[in-house]
Amino acid sequence: MRIRAVHSEELPALQDIERAAGQCFHDVGMPEIAEDEPLSLRELDGYRQTGLAWVAVDDADVPVAYLIADRVDGNLHVEQVSVHPDHARRGIGRLLLDHVAHCAIAEGAPALTLTTFTDVPWNAAYYTRCGFQAMRDSEVTPGLRGIREEEAANGLNRWPRICMRRTLAPTQGAGEQQV
Repeated sequence: MRIRAVHSEELPALQDIERAAGQCFHDVGMPEIAEDEPLSLRELDGYRQTGLAWVAVDDADVPVAYLIADRVDGNLHVEQVSVHPDHARRGIGRLLLDHVAHCAIAEGAPALTLTTFTDVPWNAAYYTRCGFQAMRDSEVTPGLRGIREEEAANGLNRWPRICMRRTLAPTQGAGEQQV
């Protein structure tokens, strides 16, 4: 498994990956999340153009997972990470998170951040295993507060959510990651 930048012609595949990955939300009583449409091709291309979109590809160089990020309050913020269910539970999500951590270190960002559901097994508990820690309300930065407000406006507050942070060690290397 190799991680690389997203190519423009792969953007529809990212939408397909997210739709497929989202279906597991049916199993935890969150059909609204499962049926939510992915970001538009235009929005995904914005991440690609800013260099903040990566894919994990199989041996045929076909994307099986992706991660997009934003720069928020001096950190890289994981906006979305999705792994196609046919490739789940193989460490690909962690590989993408580690890759973006290396990218963040290379640009001098002290941490990765994200927002996630607290009661979904493959969300907060998973991110904790990947080195993220729940942020206390007093630690939430203005940019993260803005993200949470937008999430609330989009109805995501129907389910408990938190902000999480992964502090980065500047001694970690950068470069292409492989599994």
